[in-house]
Amino acid sequence: MTDTVSPIDRRRLLQGALLGGAGVLAGCATGRGGSVLMFSNVQASGGAPAVGGGFAPIRASEDRLFDITVCLRPFRAAGPRIETEQVGDTLVVHNYGHGGSGWSLSWGSGTFAVRMAMANSPAEVAVLGCGALGLTSAILAQRAGAKVTIYARDLLPDTRSSRATGTWTPDSRIALVDQAAPGFAERWEEMARISYKTYRSYLGLPGTPVEWQDRYYLSDTAPGSARGERGEPGALTFAEYGDRVRDINPEPVLLAAGSTPFPAKYVRRFSSMTFNIADYGHTLMTDFLLAGGRVERREFHAPSELATLRQKVVINCPGYAARALWNDESIVPVRGQIGWLIPQPEVTYGVVFDGVNVVPRRDGIVLQMLEGGDMRGYGDDNETPDRAEALEAVKRVAAMYARFGKPAA
Repeated sequence: MTDTVSPIDRRRLLQGALLGGAGVLAGCATGRGGSVLMFSNVQASGGAPAVGGGFAPIRASEDRLFDITVCLRPFRAAGPRIETEQVGDTLVVHNYGHGGSGWSLSWGSGTFAVRMAMANSPAEVAVLGCGALGLTSAILAQRAGAKVTIYARDLLPDTRSSRATGTWTPDSRIALVDQAAPGFAERWEEMARISYKTYRSYLGLPGTPVEWQDRYYLSDTAPGSARGERGEPGALTFAEYGDRVRDINPEPVLLAAGSTPFPAKYVRRFSSMTFNIADYGHTLMTDFLLAGGRVERREFHAPSELATLRQKVVINCPGYAARALWNDESIVPVRGQIGWLIPQPEVTYGVVFDGVNVVPRRDGIVLQMLEGGDMRGYGDDNETPDRAEALEAVKRVAAMYARFGKPAA
């Protein structure tokens, strides 16, 4: 039986699992008063015993919390800045401001930027930044025939991009409905489709840099009856473009009552891509270096410094750092925190329950608080980890597993 899902519900359904981007924290989950869960299927491979249907429990406890990371997503109300600017005799192609959609849109956004950069067929191109947008832009410039050098203060493991949730969220905080640039919806669709198609080439590679996961969205309310926290006083209206790519996103399916071990009245299954950023980033860097790319550690403090580079075409991908470097106050920080549980190879499903998002990756099980929806962390540039928040997430997930395998109340 196929479930009919409204555009708003579908985005919340998908983003509950994805949330990201530089990833994420979308408005899928309800507040603590609601009861929402989400899972994906798992192939048990040792470790904790499976519970009905091959679903292994996540061992959520304080002693398994091995790290807490914080990122700042660079949100622009008009959408990403992908345009050219002349700095002295250097052509600068900007490619930043993707909110929670950096990883998801990186190949499409990079394609647009490289088209501009290669308009006059330069032999060499510089890329500023080594995060999601920087690495993909650099590889695309190589494929277009240029010799490429990446200039960056930090390599990928130390960038904000590495702290993203790592899920397919192409319209997560990508723009505001009333401020998106004219024609942006069409541009977004092209970027999303290019990225989606490119990710197919990373499926099935050693290390599983990109993989599909079945996810199960559980709710105690009938599909279409809940609207999360949208519409609260002061909340902004973020653009939602999911309907434009419905043909490449598998439709959710409403499952028969009692056919799963999850304690909820309604269970919907859908599929989504996950980026295992440690493996995926290593794959990108290896591809770049094997193709002759160079990386130079360097920090820039003013746009004028770009004119001192040997390369006279620069693709500018600094992420949130663009706010200071280019004095671009259109960039708004959106704080996102992740608590990391020790990975469990037998667990490959995500959970959203009681205001917490859980995403299993090869390098750890990601826990994020969701309360506040898209407005959570908006305007907050504090990058100090909040251990109390992380422990609260662990506590709620542990409480959910106390009900795991039991019938819905």
